Amino acid sequence: MRVLCCVKRVPAPGAKINITADGQDVDSAHLGFAMSPHEECAVEEAVQLADRFEGNSTVLTLGAPEAEEQLRYAASLGVQSAVLLSTDGSPWDPQRTARAIASAVQTLEADDGPFDLILFGNESADSGGFQVGVRVAHALGRPMVNAIKGIEPDLGAGMVTAKREIDGGFEVYKLPLPAVMGVKEGLNLPRYPTMKGRLASKKVEVGVIEAEGEVGGQRRVRLIQPPAQESNTVKLGEGIEAAPAIVDLFDELGLL
Repeated sequence: MRVLCCVKRVPAPGAKINITADGQDVDSAHLGFAMSPHEECAVEEAVQLADRFEGNSTVLTLGAPEAEEQLRYAASLGVQSAVLLSTDGSPWDPQRTARAIASAVQTLEADDGPFDLILFGNESADSGGFQVGVRVAHALGRPMVNAIKGIEPDLGAGMVTAKREIDGGFEVYKLPLPAVMGVKEGLNLPRYPTMKGRLASKKVEVGVIEAEGEVGGQRRVRLIQPPAQESNTVKLGEGIEAAPAIVDLFDELGLL
């Protein structure tokens, strides 16, 4: 089984984000970077599926040379191959990104055969556009389901069953292979890299493809930083003297 996982280099979740003076980009001077949490689950699923079905897994990202950091992190978790779609680091719109990824997938498949599954995160942690995976699937002419929290391939039948969580249960989809899926955090529990994995990842050869894609019709107007949310801590008291204040608070919250 061949599995491709597409990831994106994004500011580390939880970091304080500052915007450049022109409002066009994130000020990355003091930021750490990672892949999106949904994509961490996609990488884990790619590794598990490749191990389970004695196949291979590949991770791909589009971006500047610095994005190799995320590729090698995926390799430290067990992904066997890595591909960088190289750009100058400037922001790409979702249409252009999808066109470049679809073109790269066709190039990779021409050499080694089709990927049974192409996995994306449900959405990226920075722009949250929900577009690239759907656009890639459409360009490749393959079925696609987003928000997946369960994947069960049946290679003998050439099918894959996908589960999407809804209120009170799951929606179940049966798709012919090859297929594309956008997975959500909670699909699995991503592993942490071991020291052995980190050392092995340094030896993984990262294939570089010059990213090519026609510019789309969407453009960034500006980034808006929401106002900071402040919270105040109120000390209710110390020891047994705090008991009346705690009772009053519970009563105010409707817990009594």
